[in-house]
Amino acid sequence: MAGNSQRKGAVRKTAKKGPQVGSGGQRRKGLEGRGPTPKATERTGHPAARRTQRTTTTRRPPQRGNKASTEVITGRNSVLEALRTYVPASTLYVSSRLESDDRIREAIKLATEQQIPILEANKPELDRLTDGAVHQGLAMLIPPYDYAHPDDLLSAELPGTPLIVALDGITDPRNLGAIIRSVGAFGGHGVVVPARRSAGMTAAAWKTSAGAAARIQVAQATNLTVALQDYRKAGCFVIGLDAEGDVDLPDLELADLPLVVVVGSEGKGLSRLVRETCDQIVSIPMAGVTESLNAGIAGAVTLYEIARKRTR
Repeated sequence: MAGNSQRKGAVRKTAKKGPQVGSGGQRRKGLEGRGPTPKATERTGHPAARRTQRTTTTRRPPQRGNKASTEVITGRNSVLEALRTYVPASTLYVSSRLESDDRIREAIKLATEQQIPILEANKPELDRLTDGAVHQGLAMLIPPYDYAHPDDLLSAELPGTPLIVALDGITDPRNLGAIIRSVGAFGGHGVVVPARRSAGMTAAAWKTSAGAAARIQVAQATNLTVALQDYRKAGCFVIGLDAEGDVDLPDLELADLPLVVVVGSEGKGLSRLVRETCDQIVSIPMAGVTESLNAGIAGAVTLYEIARKRTR
């Protein structure tokens, strides 16, 4: 309204034409060109640029022995058991303001004797490190396992006639740890596991092996069938364990020769290609009450029988 301009406190502002003091020539700079428009592949965030980046990015090839990532053992009993069995560890984390008990004191003592670094961490840090698992104020990091090559298990430096165990489709790391323990008990040279769809040397495998994994080599094969064929070319006989085998374990006549024992999973047994690669399929006689044995027990029984025949 016309009378509003006369209202007390109202101020009419008039825009000034031309460059103002202190503008710094912003209007003149705004008229300058910014050069040619960059290509779509050179624009950050453009779909064409993302596609080009995906095709040109080089992936680092996987290195042998780096399959398993760093794992965390949590809980006082689990950490103490791992230290007692000399599971290789990189760091022991102890919660600050922790009420010490016999397990904590023994864990710190064993870590000090094994020259494992001990770090103090608060509860939020331990929760983040263990991904929310129940840690009871104690956690330990395990570095990736350094796998051997399958050829290393035939080294001339290893005493006795070669005896190797290969795992086909074993996905439970506790079975792997039990077999490693049996290999160490009955004079075996090592264990071979496939690189994919197989149990690896995790914290559970280390604990189940009861320290035997520190003395028995575990090799990783990119292709288990090819590794078994290479063992045959090197002079080894390959036998596979199966409930419907052609030879009963007590009748095995190849025990004194260089031998590779293939243990399959309890459910699926041996895969087709692995079965065709074996020289003999061996079965463990049972009374019939139990239909099958798990991989760890089947491997232990077979290794014991082979060791008994060799000593005889």
